[in-house]
Amino acid sequence: MVKPPLSLRKLMQFTSIMTFYTVFISPQTLAAEAQHKVLIADAYVDVKAGKVIDDVAVYIDGNTITKIESYKGKPITDHAEVIDLSGKTLIPGVMDMHVHLTGDAEDNFLASREYSLPRQTVKAVKNANKTLMAGFTTVRNLGASGYAVIGVRDGINAGEIAGPRIWATGHSISITGGHCDDNFSAPEKAQKAKGVADGPWAVRAKVRENIKYGANAIKVCATGGVFSKGTKVGVQQLTYEEIKSAVDEAHMRGLTVASHAHGTNGIKASIKAGVDSIEHCSFMDDEAINMALKAGTYLSCDIYNTEYTLAFGAANGVPEENINKEKLVSKAQRESFRLAVNAGANMVFGSDAAIYPHGDNGKQFSRMVKFGMTPMQALQSATINSAALLQQDNLGQIKAGFLADIIAVDGNPISNIALLESVSFVMKDGKVYKNQ
Repeated sequence: MVKPPLSLRKLMQFTSIMTFYTVFISPQTLAAEAQHKVLIADAYVDVKAGKVIDDVAVYIDGNTITKIESYKGKPITDHAEVIDLSGKTLIPGVMDMHVHLTGDAEDNFLASREYSLPRQTVKAVKNANKTLMAGFTTVRNLGASGYAVIGVRDGINAGEIAGPRIWATGHSISITGGHCDDNFSAPEKAQKAKGVADGPWAVRAKVRENIKYGANAIKVCATGGVFSKGTKVGVQQLTYEEIKSAVDEAHMRGLTVASHAHGTNGIKASIKAGVDSIEHCSFMDDEAINMALKAGTYLSCDIYNTEYTLAFGAANGVPEENINKEKLVSKAQRESFRLAVNAGANMVFGSDAAIYPHGDNGKQFSRMVKFGMTPMQALQSATINSAALLQQDNLGQIKAGFLADIIAVDGNPISNIALLESVSFVMKDGKVYKNQ
């Protein structure tokens, strides 16, 4: 048999090699590898069992965790993208149940109240990204003007911008002159917040309006607050009947309800009315805590932001009235937090981001430990407890069948909870957004 010329033989060999790669590394295989990922890490936190499990490989198909197994250095045989996170501990993407993405703490307090809706929306886009990069893959936005955050949420869901999963309430429901009304404008301007409602049926109408425009949670303002004008923090504002009407309407439509409630009477009225979570919880007595325990109500205490307000509030233009109210609330709120933790109440992570800079959410973990929680309890508040509050059975754990929301820190967060302040890896819905 006559051999082909040397040049032709080389061409045939090259063609054979290319055929091999076409068969075994086809575009379909490359696409499959993009869908299939394996995370290798020193450990992961099983928040349900309350344990740290060493030497792990987490398998992900698309946006779902498919299996978790001991790694032990064995080769990964699956056609998958292997992401080596040696030296790191994997944690379920953490959740913040109380943020305000349209606001920035660093902006002048009064001037920022005049921001246009487009300006607020741009703020929300920026802050959503900062929040995700900090490892918070799910948040609940409790109040914003003009449905801005609902629009941002929909943009995130459509893949147009980066940000966490968002539960957004639309306008907060308030009495006339209440904490969530616009009390800073002069009377002749006749300014009124869009969530103002007086009387049970007016409150129901506002719940319906929020749902009409895309809200997937509801917030009521049951008491006065720190950052409003002319309200007393501990004084009840919405009546029991008004709160109950909001709860009945929201629950009938499948939405949960958060109640802004600093004062004892407002907290008790809210629990009695059936709200799903109490926000702030500043002045709780034993009866209020026992009511929450019996009803299964979740408590969200923002015990970090007081440090920022007292340190930087005046420089940022926060009026003296509001700073004085923060001084009144801060110590009591932390004591209420301690009492609730000791009683075994349902606790979730809620920071009130916007009162301090977005992206610093993780700083609250160390304060939760300082004022009574174990590091594991603090993590559980931001994972399985928050998922339960949102009624989501596929979030909050690194477990087969759950959505692939996974973050990582350098070291063991149970030994040093402050590691959550510097997250080095962020995956949401199976997509890597950060890997340092």
